[in-house]
Amino acid sequence: MVLKLSTIKLKFPNKIPPWLNFPGRYFSLSYAATPRPKPETDTDPQSLDNYEEKIGFLKLNLHPHNLIRVLDKTQDSNSALKIFKWAALQKSFNHTPDTYYHISLKLGLAGNVKEMDNFCLNLARDKCVGSREALATLVHTFVRHSRLNEAIRVLGNMTLCGLNPSVDVFNDLLCALVKKTDFQNVLFVYKEMVKGGIVPTVGTLNSLLEVLFETNRVKSGLNQFRRMNKKGCSPNVRTFEIVIKGLLLNNRVDDAVLILHEMLELKYQPDVCFYICVIPLFCQENRLEQGMQLFKQMRAANLVPNSVICRELVHCLCMNLHLDDAINILEEMIEIGEIPPLDSFVNVMNGFCEAKRYNEAMCFLENNCGNLVSPHKVLLEGCCKADNIFLGISLLEKMSERGIADCDCWNILLSWICENASIKNAYELLGRMIVRSVVPDCSTYAALVVGNCNLNKYEDALELFHYIRSKFWVLDSKCYSRLVEGLCRLKRIEEAVVVYYYMSKSKCPLEVATFNLLIEATCDAGKVDEAVKLRSLAYYSGTSCSSVTDITIMLALLKSERAKDVLVMFSQMVIGGCKVHAEVYCILIRSMCALNRFKDCALFCKLMINESLMPDSGTIRDLLSCLTNHSQLYLVSKDINKIISRMDTLDSTMFNLLITGLWKEGCRSEARSLLDLMLERGWVPDATTHTLFVGSNVEGVTSRGRPTYENSMDEDNVSNILAVALGK
Repeated sequence: MVLKLSTIKLKFPNKIPPWLNFPGRYFSLSYAATPRPKPETDTDPQSLDNYEEKIGFLKLNLHPHNLIRVLDKTQDSNSALKIFKWAALQKSFNHTPDTYYHISLKLGLAGNVKEMDNFCLNLARDKCVGSREALATLVHTFVRHSRLNEAIRVLGNMTLCGLNPSVDVFNDLLCALVKKTDFQNVLFVYKEMVKGGIVPTVGTLNSLLEVLFETNRVKSGLNQFRRMNKKGCSPNVRTFEIVIKGLLLNNRVDDAVLILHEMLELKYQPDVCFYICVIPLFCQENRLEQGMQLFKQMRAANLVPNSVICRELVHCLCMNLHLDDAINILEEMIEIGEIPPLDSFVNVMNGFCEAKRYNEAMCFLENNCGNLVSPHKVLLEGCCKADNIFLGISLLEKMSERGIADCDCWNILLSWICENASIKNAYELLGRMIVRSVVPDCSTYAALVVGNCNLNKYEDALELFHYIRSKFWVLDSKCYSRLVEGLCRLKRIEEAVVVYYYMSKSKCPLEVATFNLLIEATCDAGKVDEAVKLRSLAYYSGTSCSSVTDITIMLALLKSERAKDVLVMFSQMVIGGCKVHAEVYCILIRSMCALNRFKDCALFCKLMINESLMPDSGTIRDLLSCLTNHSQLYLVSKDINKIISRMDTLDSTMFNLLITGLWKEGCRSEARSLLDLMLERGWVPDATTHTLFVGSNVEGVTSRGRPTYENSMDEDNVSNILAVALGK
């Protein structure tokens, strides 16, 4: 696919202001050809403070060199502009490209783009000697000052007037625009270059490729890469770096591998920048083969890898349990005087623990990580996770002797003992910790809380919690959930609520399952208002509320005969974006029945059916009984067959009640359909139902003994059966 160039156009003034439409003689002199002023009249313009003084100085010393000095010393761009205009009106003076350069630069840096634009356009149209160089220098200067919009406008004026700069000017601006990821302007500059007939260099195309990949235009980027030879350019190492990096960052890893193989087959020799960029990216994608291939090639070229390469490569090797290679890289780095990052030692220890090579890990620590705390912690955690507690204790003793066992290290071992051994052993370890002058912290006491909870010693656990609260500490998530869960199961709701309130005020979230257990226990204790408060506080603390939370509270409100509050809870559910489940609909229907809000009952029932949900049998009984008792069955007459046809628990009594109710409300067709369904299930209508249908069908018997139902189009099979039976 051919990349379509942008149609962006800069708007330039069509008409030059009269005061700028100077004769050609104002532009015909170059600065190089201008005679130097006499030394005796060369006064320093820095001593001149105001506009009048500067004009007075220039009247006696009007020369491009002096004018430039005055312009440079004039801080106010408006004053500089007035001085420039005054000089242009002097008969004995001609502006040069150099003076235009300085005034344009000052105006551009001051943000006066309109005036700058006019000066640049006039200079470009004049095409006097030095104009091209002055404008090109102006572009470079704006780029150095990161004034890219101004640089683009100057370049646009040049190309508009056919005063095309060299390719270096385009490349300089393109590089700056790429750093800003300004795709549209990169495309505009490239388009101007093509329109001007400037042949792009590999640097030009590299800039174009880079911005394409950085803006996720991968397909266009690959297309441009494949078409480089057609544009008279061969890719260089930087080109391959850009393409491979772009593909990796856009999850096109396999394509990046193919481009890398192509590069190596063409015998390109990567530089340090290529390795620093590409090796970490391959390692981050867990492409160990390519990462190691490039690393070996780098070392063969006697290039020294930096810490980023070392860290990412070691991490990738350890992830794949190539621990020997990882250690070799670390040792090689140390030999050449490079200090490996701490992360690399940590990754090696993680690899040893995952491979369960604990003895080798201990040797590696002794030889390479004597006083590094983090690798020791990793191994200590690995020993505890593997239940290799004796090695863990031995490691902690060695760390303590070296003075690198901080409180976190002791807490790792203490936590394991609290989870897996007796609380007595935990307190013994705590004593040894204090003897070693290590001050226990919040995590220490949190581990003891968990240990006591495991043994159902909740009095001791609460005592530790109150101590933690007195220190204004907070429990970790595991300890917090374990304590609240245990208190709820023991029906010690008040203590659980106290813990929850304290932790919530510190914005510590509670696990969803434990929070639901707390809500359920609170509701079961008849404290539904407390449960509502707990739910409100959950949003403040970051605790997630699930539909189970809301359903539990709504059920408790319904059981407490607070049907109106159920609606309030439902509205909060909807506002919170919670999905409405079938159980929620059932609670709402039963609540509306309790409030005798018949239309709302029918509405929620219809919503359920429309969402392919069905009420449970208890809800259906409540709904139908409520509507029947108040002669409101017509509200669900259209849906009643759908509801009952899916229920097997409805007995003949309820059928008779519904048929009678529908008949009395005038819904006779629905009543007949329901009678058909009743008979299909093998039930016989009771006397009341029988009387209804008998009275409606036999009153029309003719004198010849034939009932009129045979001529009726709205009678169903059940009615016919009854009429025939009565006729006999």
